[in-house]
Amino acid sequence: MARVGCALLAVILISFVRSSGAAESSRTGEFDVRPGGLVHSHSETLGEYACTFTYASQGGTNERWHMSVGISEDSKLFSCSVWRPQGKSYLFFTQFKAEVTNAKIEFANGFSQAAVEGRSDVPLKEDEYVIGENTVTHKDGSFKSELSKLLIVARTRHDEL
Repeated sequence: MARVGCALLAVILISFVRSSGAAESSRTGEFDVRPGGLVHSHSETLGEYACTFTYASQGGTNERWHMSVGISEDSKLFSCSVWRPQGKSYLFFTQFKAEVTNAKIEFANGFSQAAVEGRSDVPLKEDEYVIGENTVTHKDGSFKSELSKLLIVARTRHDEL
């Protein structure tokens, strides 16, 4: 599994747009990320594919986050993006896990809420999270509790006839 730059991932995600009149190819849902240390989950489903974001966070108050899922025109790629539209999050994530159903992760990138001069998307360090076949999970002892965005592109199990 490889980690790709935000620009390349954006190009891949843009390719998911289908022509009008076609079956639904993307969906975006809103959810509140709630502090307090309890584990919460949010899922979005698109056909037979799903993405579930499970987390625990501390500090501040509820924040409105978004999750978008999409399927490519040829049904070979499934994407899942989780992010805070306002950018920086003021919550500290004690854990996170994103899981895709019926797809195998090809690329994933996590982004920190730590601001670096002139950049709003600062990639998490490679040792802060682990990419599995269908999950992206924080890495105990290395994850610095800062998350503002998570992007996943997965290959579907779609077989051509």
